[in-house]
Formats: sequence, C-alpha cells, structure tokens
Amino acid sequence: MAESVEVIVKELNLENVDPLPEDFDPTAIIKDPLPPLADDTLVAENGGVKKKEREIVLGRNVHTMCLEVTEPDADDEVTGEREAFMASVLARYRRSLLERTKHHLGYPYNLDFDYGALGQLQHFSINNLGDPFIESNYGVHSRQFEVGVLDWFARLWELEKNEYWGYITNCGTEGNLHGILVGREVFPDGILYASRDTHYSIFKAARMYRMECEKVNTLTSGEIDCVDFKAKLLCHKDKPAIINVNIGTTVKGAVDDLDLVIKTLEETGFHDRFYIHCDGALFGLMMPFVKRAPKVSFKKPIGSVSVSGHKFVGCPMPCGVQITRLEHINALSRDVEYLASRDATIMGSRNGHAPIFLWYTLNRKGYKGFQKEVQKCLRNAHYLKGRLRDAGIGVMLNELSSTVVFERPHDEEFIRKWQLACQGNIAHVVVMPNITVEKLDKFVSELIEKRAMWYNNGTVQSPCVASELGKENCLCNLHG
Repeated sequence: MAESVEVIVKELNLENVDPLPEDFDPTAIIKDPLPPLADDTLVAENGGVKKKEREIVLGRNVHTMCLEVTEPDADDEVTGEREAFMASVLARYRRSLLERTKHHLGYPYNLDFDYGALGQLQHFSINNLGDPFIESNYGVHSRQFEVGVLDWFARLWELEKNEYWGYITNCGTEGNLHGILVGREVFPDGILYASRDTHYSIFKAARMYRMECEKVNTLTSGEIDCVDFKAKLLCHKDKPAIINVNIGTTVKGAVDDLDLVIKTLEETGFHDRFYIHCDGALFGLMMPFVKRAPKVSFKKPIGSVSVSGHKFVGCPMPCGVQITRLEHINALSRDVEYLASRDATIMGSRNGHAPIFLWYTLNRKGYKGFQKEVQKCLRNAHYLKGRLRDAGIGVMLNELSSTVVFERPHDEEFIRKWQLACQGNIAHVVVMPNITVEKLDKFVSELIEKRAMWYNNGTVQSPCVASELGKENCLCNLHG
C-alpha cells in the first residue's frame, strides 16, 4: 500500500509541495470568503481603460436591474440594521408587484387566489421524492395531497385509478418533456410531429432526446393542418409517429382537432404505431367546460396529457400535472435504493408545497367553480374582441379560446406596461379569471388614445395583419 502512495505522489507532482504549518487549524474561519467584485464594465484598450459596451440580446428585453448580495458586518446581529434594510427592500418589491399585477394582460396566469390558510406550512421543507405512489424513506412529503390531485385529473380525463400514472411537475414544460419522453420510450425509433404553432418546449424535447422532428403547417387560426400532417406521415410510413396535439396554442389559443388527428393517423396506416401527447398547458382544464369543444379523454387512443397549475388553476408557484397510462411508465422507470422508491419523473426533487396548493383550490372550487370561471373568461374575451373591433383594430378570437389576438401596438413602452406577449405583427391578451371588464375597458381606452398618436388620427396607415389573422379579421385600409 505504501508503494502505491509513492507512485501517486510522483504522478501528481506532489514531492515539492510545502508541508502544512504546525499551527494550521482546519476549523478556522476565513475572514473574507468571497472574492472582490470584478468590474466587468471596464476593458483595457491601447494602454488605457474604456467602458465596455453591453451586449444586447433582444434589445427591449434586456434585464438591467440587480439587487446585490452583500456580506453582513460583524455587529449586524446586534444592531439589526441588515434586517431593517432587507425589510425595506421587500416592502418596495411588494409595491412593485402590486403595480405590475394591475397591468397584467398578456400572459396566461390566474392571479385571483388566496392561500392565506397555507402560510402555516412555509416553515417546512416539503419534498416529494421518487414515485408519488411508492412510499420513500423521506417523511416530510405531501404525496397524499399529490395523489388526491392526480385522481381528480384522472377522473376529468376519464382514466381509471388502476390504469393511470402521473405526478405534479415543476412547470408545464416539464410535463411536455415527460410526455414526449414516454412516447420516445414506447417507440424508440418514432418521429415527432408537431405543428409550427406548438410551444417551444416540444421542440426542446426533440433536441434533448435527439429525435427526428417534423414541423407541420398550421391554418390561419393556429390549428394543425391535417392535410399537411397526412402528407408528412406518408413520407415516413416505415417509422412510428409521436404526435403533440395542442389543447390551446401559445399565441393564438387554437385547439387542434384531436379526432381529426386520430382519423388522419388511421387513414395513413398508423393504427397501432402512434403515441399522442396532449399539451393542455392553459386550456386543458378549460376545455371540459366549453360547449362544442372536442373532448380530451383517455377513452380515445392518447398516451398522455399535461396542464399547468399556475395558469388557469391559479397556483402562486410554477407547477403542473402530468398524466399517462400506467402501462407506459414501466418502460421509463428505474428503482432507486437510496430513495426506497423508483425514479420515473424528469426531476429528482419536486416541490412538495405545489400539490397542497392545487389540492386546496380544487377543493374550494370543484368542477362547478371552474365551469363558472371558464364561462366568465369566454364572456369577457368576446367583450374585448368586440371593443377592439369597434375601435377599428384587427382582432381574432378562436371559438374555443379566451386568447384575444390583435395587431401589435406600435409603442414598446405600451407593450411593457401592459405586459403583452408579441410575435411578429401580432400581440395577445389572455383573459383569465382575474381580468375584469373594468381592466379591459381601461386597456382599450388607453390603446385607442395611443393609436391616435401613433397613426396621426388616421393619416398614417395601421399595419396589415391579414397574413397572421386572416383577411376577415384585418381592418387595415385594404381589408377593412
């Protein structure tokens, strides 16, 4: 053993290393554990120093604010000045949140919630390790709440308790990553098909899993074009198909026709060689309560469904729900002795607080409560569409959606104020339960006032959005 140590010393060139001093204390505390802050705004040039130009990425979205973390002084514990300073920072931050919430329109988050009763749980580190249906050695968990939430969604999508598997994800993207991963495990050589209006997380999954991916064209509404879908399927008849079906696209809120997708697969000979993942991030929970809406059900040949918990449900932290068939999960899961459970999720540790928040609001609202909120959102969305059209603004609203799409405002400051999501020449407002008619009226009034300045009271032509929204929804001089 001694000889091997000598060899190691020679290989690592440790023969000339100075020995530790006799007074070395391994428990001593370093007085200055952090290096000094580097000023990366200054660079050397021609023997002098000049200010470094900041690299701009997507110019208007560059984040420039920073709350620096500073090290406490030795007497901070005595004076309490640091606690007072942090309290003042948080108070200002809260006022900022209140102000930004007043002008929140473009992103699909339900801000109408009250979870004050759950404040008593914030002192616990709740972690749902491993499989929700297998007990782990870690005892500070909320799996009993998690399984209760999963049962509720399984009933919603018509899958029996002994036939489903699922878990509470950390966000909607994780649900999509898991759904596509299950599809890939079921069909390792399958090709992923997704419409061009699909959420970016699906294409991220294709890159992560090194999957061949076919982008399918969409209709003006944003719905998948099944004629193009069929043509692309016929080009790859020798390989199984893994399909992402959108239950509400990100920008236009379009709902893919699930029945037509299934029919197209069967007509092209993919009878038992396909896996369908339904991305219902926002509308997955709204669709069951909309009349004439195509039904999302596991009685149809689908493989998985995911929704976000922080969107229509109204959870204060990002989270989601992922449900798949129990028969599929065995191909993905692995036993982990360390956990005394099995690993079948994307992430290891999961937020144990999220299932409790979801359980709480599902119990408070129930199916009837969500039905009322869906009706309110759709009613207010149609109201907004009417107000915009009456003002001469090109606008579109899909029949099954609460996402109102219209011509992009000319002023970036206005876009930032109302936190509008934009793509090319269009922007949208997602009408959620917390969006009132009064807020919509204020938004439209300000938009009309701004447009009068942007377009000089009609002497300057407003943009044409016929290619994005269709001629029938464009109100420019050519199509209005």
